[in-house]
Amino acid sequence: MSANITAIKRQKVTIPFSRPIKTAIHDMRSVGCLLITVESDQGVVGESYLFTLNGVRLNAFDEMVKGLSTFFIGEDPRYIERIWQRVWTEVNPTGHKGVTIAALSALDTACWDLNGKLASLPLHQLFGACRDDIDTYASGGLWLIDEEKQLQQDAKDFIAQGFRAMKIRVGSQDMQRDIKRVAMVRETVGDDITLLADCNQALSVKQAIRLGKALAPYEIAWLEEPVDADDLEGHAEVRRSLDMDIASGETEYTRFGMQAMLQKRACDVLMPDLQRIGGLSEMRKTAALASAYHVPISTHIFTEHSLAIAGSAPNCRSVEHMPWFESLFNEEMIVREGKLTIPHRPGCGFTFNHRAIAKMKV
Repeated sequence: MSANITAIKRQKVTIPFSRPIKTAIHDMRSVGCLLITVESDQGVVGESYLFTLNGVRLNAFDEMVKGLSTFFIGEDPRYIERIWQRVWTEVNPTGHKGVTIAALSALDTACWDLNGKLASLPLHQLFGACRDDIDTYASGGLWLIDEEKQLQQDAKDFIAQGFRAMKIRVGSQDMQRDIKRVAMVRETVGDDITLLADCNQALSVKQAIRLGKALAPYEIAWLEEPVDADDLEGHAEVRRSLDMDIASGETEYTRFGMQAMLQKRACDVLMPDLQRIGGLSEMRKTAALASAYHVPISTHIFTEHSLAIAGSAPNCRSVEHMPWFESLFNEEMIVREGKLTIPHRPGCGFTFNHRAIAKMKV
């Protein structure tokens, strides 16, 4: 039975944070989201979203999604690869990074969600399943702005919620402060919890190497984005100088950006971001590309929709658990003993909670 896309609806919402949070390069008080609903003549819908920190430039994303929607309406969503390639060619003059790819990503992911529902299959099974749960780490705390009391509380809360791994932000210009904060969290959680550290691109190569060596006694599993995202040589130099893994890639666009990182041997763990990578179609290609270099991936944010990749890419090491977007959905993510359950519901397995969303409208 054929299916056709009849309409694409967009809705802007704001999700405020309970308190201001900071990384080395971000000052955040909310996220602005653009919610995408792809409707079909079968009465089935596909859903996805994209976001901006503090809602900045959300209107630009809205306009780009609106413009690219013309390539999807009237098409069979099961021919998503054909649609994706048409859009890729069309946006060449605008560029294959930034707002254009974010809009394509959201539309592509919504179409895959729709396709899973049309097939009555969870996407990780439609793609070819390899697992039903995946290691995860808590990412919604341990911010750079946090001092001793908040750090200890976050760490204890994460363990109580079932996490066996968590990420702390570092990268301040006071290296001793970073070391002290990491030591405090390690003392709080003990030796059995995996601890990750994220520099958010804030350091020079020499600073990153000094910090990495200073953090070695605290058994840091990876140092994330130690230097500028576009400094691939710098990434590679940090990687060669440290025993701990280097994780990066969340700021890169499409498989071509990831290919450059892999060719430069710039990281040990590749971190594709669903919004920047080009949607689930391109995420699947990226996972396959990384596997050819024997490099694992760990998906960045977009936890709910990235689980389809986690359940179908054998080289997916973990997913980042970010709770920012939980209020958008009817369903909850389930964490048990450090692992996230990959839902067996059709499509991505998460549907918009329209009653809650109505209170968030911009």
